[in-house]
Amino acid sequence: MLNKKDFLKYASTLAFPIMLQNLIGTLVNIADTVMLGYVSQTAMSASSLANQYTFILFCLYYGMATGTSVLCAQYWGKGDKKTVEKILGLAERISLIISLVFFVISFTMPTAIMKIFTNSPETIAAGSEYLKVISFSFVFMGFSQIFMSALRSIGKIMLPSVTYIVSLCVNVFCNATFIFGLFGLPKLGVTGVALGTVIARISEVLICLIYSLRSSDVRFRIKYFFAKSDILLQDFIKIATPAVINDVVWSFANSAFAAILGHIGDDMVAANAVAVMVVNIGAIACRGFANATTIIVSQELGKDRIDTAREYGKRMLTITFIVSLIGCVVILAIRPMILDFYRDKLTETAIYYLGIFIIMTTWRFVGEGINTCLICGCFRGGGDARFGMIVDTIFMWLVAVPLTFLAAYVFKLPPVWVYFVMTLDEFEKMPVVFIHYFRNKWLTNITRDFE
Repeated sequence: MLNKKDFLKYASTLAFPIMLQNLIGTLVNIADTVMLGYVSQTAMSASSLANQYTFILFCLYYGMATGTSVLCAQYWGKGDKKTVEKILGLAERISLIISLVFFVISFTMPTAIMKIFTNSPETIAAGSEYLKVISFSFVFMGFSQIFMSALRSIGKIMLPSVTYIVSLCVNVFCNATFIFGLFGLPKLGVTGVALGTVIARISEVLICLIYSLRSSDVRFRIKYFFAKSDILLQDFIKIATPAVINDVVWSFANSAFAAILGHIGDDMVAANAVAVMVVNIGAIACRGFANATTIIVSQELGKDRIDTAREYGKRMLTITFIVSLIGCVVILAIRPMILDFYRDKLTETAIYYLGIFIIMTTWRFVGEGINTCLICGCFRGGGDARFGMIVDTIFMWLVAVPLTFLAAYVFKLPPVWVYFVMTLDEFEKMPVVFIHYFRNKWLTNITRDFE
């Protein structure tokens, strides 16, 4: 077992590249929001609401990536490289099927999707065009997400970092080109953002395939993409399905929150879009350590070191909590600058909401950091994805969403208080999460012996 100093160095080695990747993903969203702010508030709101649909798909990918990461990390810890590649092929096949389903839905009925989140005709029209274009990115996004999660799980963290940097540069360049009509091209507005995303996702896949062809570690192999393995499929489903359901339930709940805010008004939507973006900046570090927890716990369990895995999980929880508090300070420090930047881009009401929302979301992401470390890091890393599915389903849909709905439409509280009720969701489930953590039933070696 590593001493605390060496462990912190090891955890940071894994977490910092993940932070960089999260930062780049956040910077992409920031670039989209900032550039669309120069177009119109309607364009910014349309992109924000349309991305609630793509966020659901992303959560599906995240759930599948979790199943991939847990299984790959445990088998890599065991020293079984062949099984790691089989898991990668299996996961890529499943992601392709899901991507095609989402593509068909968003390409053929974008208006129906937008009407779920808003009743503004202008926002619906802009968001529909955005969805039709961005739907072409889904297949590429699924492939790269799964491939890079497999690499991170075995400690290969440079390629995901490089890939995201390239993707960011491509995305920002294409966004600027298509939004503002550079180089003689027409100004496409919100549609240009979607087109830039598609091109960026294609670049990610190209990098992944080039790496795979030259890699001596883990490669994507066509024969494993089509290979049948009932045992691995069962294990993958056992881990990935609860994780997928967990993330979809969580994303649907966030979509329900967005729909509630959307029907209150565009000012709420615009303010929330910026507030979420700001909080994501502050949460980058704690989420990076929380995600690294999955890798650390899984690899130790694959080596059958249960006591070490338990101790490392405890250390990661402490680190995540401290880092999340630092994130709060960062968010509050940049709040005045954010308000000044958007003062001439949003309405006066939206700016008022934004100033309060930024403060409210700080405590929410502290709770999110702790719950993510335990549910997505410790529990999933130990092969227990089922608990997160159950606790999120119960507390998000039977507590958090109903309370927010009641606050908005039954008690008709002021918009700021509706938002306050919404930010309590992470703390409502935390006591149950900690009880499960201290019982230690989540520590399981799920690897098998293959010939």
